[in-house]
Amino acid sequence: MKLATLKDGSRDGQLVVVSRDLKTAHYATDIAGKMQTVLDDWQFYAPQLQDLYDALNAGRARHPFPFEPKHCMAPLPRAYQWADGSAYVNHVELVRKARGAEMPPEFWTDPLMYQGGSDDFIGPQDDIVCANEAFGIDFEAEVAVITGDVRMGATPEQAAEAIRLVMLANDVSLRNLIPAELGKGFGFFQSKPATAFSPVAVTPDELGDAWQDRKVHRPMTVHWNSKKVGTPDCGTDMVFDFGQLIAHICKTRNVRAGSIVGSGTISNVDRKKGYACIAEKRTIETIENGKPETEFMKFGDSVRIEMLDADGKSIFGAIDQEVVAR
Repeated sequence: MKLATLKDGSRDGQLVVVSRDLKTAHYATDIAGKMQTVLDDWQFYAPQLQDLYDALNAGRARHPFPFEPKHCMAPLPRAYQWADGSAYVNHVELVRKARGAEMPPEFWTDPLMYQGGSDDFIGPQDDIVCANEAFGIDFEAEVAVITGDVRMGATPEQAAEAIRLVMLANDVSLRNLIPAELGKGFGFFQSKPATAFSPVAVTPDELGDAWQDRKVHRPMTVHWNSKKVGTPDCGTDMVFDFGQLIAHICKTRNVRAGSIVGSGTISNVDRKKGYACIAEKRTIETIENGKPETEFMKFGDSVRIEMLDADGKSIFGAIDQEVVAR
């Protein structure tokens, strides 16, 4: 099924069920008003929402209405946890190579991960607000999952059983703030502003054959200022699957329902697939030409992130944002 959260003036919005073709929606108020309510008791609420989803797709829902992504918040507008990995080690390897740093061998066996701000996600068509272009504004196209409860010490197989929903993310980075922050030895903070998510989150079964080995095997299409800059495949070159990423988080603590886990920037070894963040383009330019040539985003720039199914239809709806001054 496909779920979304509509803006209603509150912090957590209103949960709706969205049709498979993303054309219509139906309020889920009679079942559950908020996404977190459903995640807290998935086994009870999910079957009821599935029935409404089936009725909506069959034209039997009582009060459908046109679905408009511009009215969406993030599917889970604020979360108990936002943990973002770096599952595409090719991206990490390129960045390190560009600055002449060796690749530690453990990067291939132990995921990199940081904990980002989860109190203020933004919707798929909300502006990327930034105080200064000099911060180095960059988009990052990712896949993310929302989990149920996962006990401490769970295996990747056990952790994967708690994957409730899948969605897309734009994990915006302020690249020119990152070096100084990392230099302190304590990780990202100011360099990671609010993350945006796709209009809808979908259950893994909606992906059909594209959901295999705890990965999404579909291309991610990225447009920057209406120009297509990347179509990297999300399953190819993903070294750590979502089961492994979740298991990494819960090695020493429990993971609670309503946690979001990101894949990190999609990156393929095949450079013909383009890029899903500007930083990767700049690293390749540095490796090949000795210096970066592509500038980061400016005020007025736009980015569109979307995934299409085998028939060319949007699965999650598009993240479609513009960069604006604060």
